[in-house]
Amino acid sequence: MLQTMDLVKEMKPATNIIYIDKEKHEFDSIRDYKDLAEYISQQSKEGFNAVFIDEVQDIDQFERTLRSLYSEPVYDIYCTGSNADMLSGELASQLAGRYVEIEVHSLSYREFLLFHSIENSIQAMGMYMRMGGLPNLIHLKLEDEIVFDYLGNIYSTILFKDVIKRHNIRNVSFLENLVLFLADNIGSVVSAKKISDFLKSQQIKISPNSVMDYLSHLCSAFFVHKVRRQELVGKKIFEIGEKYYFEDIGLRNSLAGYRVNDIGKVLENLVYSHLKVSGYSVHVGISGTKEVDFVAERHGERVYIQVCYLLQDQATVDREFGNLLSIKDNYPKYVVSMDEAGGKNTYKGITHMHIRDFLIDYC
Repeated sequence: MLQTMDLVKEMKPATNIIYIDKEKHEFDSIRDYKDLAEYISQQSKEGFNAVFIDEVQDIDQFERTLRSLYSEPVYDIYCTGSNADMLSGELASQLAGRYVEIEVHSLSYREFLLFHSIENSIQAMGMYMRMGGLPNLIHLKLEDEIVFDYLGNIYSTILFKDVIKRHNIRNVSFLENLVLFLADNIGSVVSAKKISDFLKSQQIKISPNSVMDYLSHLCSAFFVHKVRRQELVGKKIFEIGEKYYFEDIGLRNSLAGYRVNDIGKVLENLVYSHLKVSGYSVHVGISGTKEVDFVAERHGERVYIQVCYLLQDQATVDREFGNLLSIKDNYPKYVVSMDEAGGKNTYKGITHMHIRDFLIDYC
C-alpha cells in the first residue's frame, strides 16, 4: 500500500493523500462508517483525493462510506483487508462490483533475490525451495532453524484466525491432519471421497461433504489453491479429483519437512505459483490416459508445462516429453527440471528449461 501511495504521488503530485492505518492507535476513533466518513471529509481538499485505508475490515460497515465516496469523482480509494475478516466473495457483495481486487502473493523467485540482495545461483535456488517467499523473511537470518520457527508460527496464526475461528471449526485435529495430507500429496489427485474412505478405515468418521467444506475453507484463506483437471479436447471439467498447491512453499515445508524425495513436489508447486503470479489461469490437462501437469492460459494464448526433478533415464524422457508431443497444436510446450546440463534447449520442438531459468526468464 505504501508503494502504491508513492506511485500516486509520483504520477499525480497534486493529489491529496488521506492515509488511515487501523493498526495505529491514532486512528482508534474511527470505529464505524460514520467516523470514517467524517474523518475523510475533514482531511479532503479541493481537487483530487486518494484515500488509503489499511485493515479496512476493522471499521464497522466500512462499505457504506466507500460506496458513497465511489459516487464522487474526486476520490480514488485503496484498501487492504485481512483474510480472517473479509473474504473475496464477501467483498463482492459488500461493494457490489465497485472495485478492482488485487491478490498479493508470496514473493516470486526473482523478487526473493531482489529482497535479499543475492545473486541467482544454485545456493539461492535451494534457499527459495526450502524457505519460500514470505516477505517478512527479509528481517530474519536465513537459517533453517530461525526461518522454520517463524513459518510454523505463521501457519498456526493462519489456521486459527483465517480458518478455525472464522468457520467455527470443531474438529481441529482432522483439519491439521488434512493440511499434512495436502502437504504430502502436492501434484497428486485429491478426492474428498477417497480421504473420507481412508479415514473410515482408520475408524474416523468424516463425510465427503465435510472434507470438501474443510478444503474450501483452506482455499478461501488463500493457504492452498485448488486446480481442476480439464480435457484438452472438448474442455470438459472433471467434477472430482482436483490437485492442491500451497500459496507459499515455505509454509508447506514447515509442516511436512524438506526432503530430497519431495523435490519433485516442491518444483511442481513453484512452477504453479510462478504461473499464477504471472497472471495465468491454470488447470491440469487430461488427454485420454495421459496427463499434462499444467495448461496455462493468458490473453487467449496457451502454454503446456511438464515438471520433473531430473530426466535421469530414457523412460523419464519418454514420459515427460511424450505427453507433450501427443498434443497436436502449435502452442509453446516446456519441460522444467533441475538438470543442470539441460540449461535451455529443445527436444523435438519442446523447450527444456532448468527451474532457475524458468522462474527468472518466463513471465
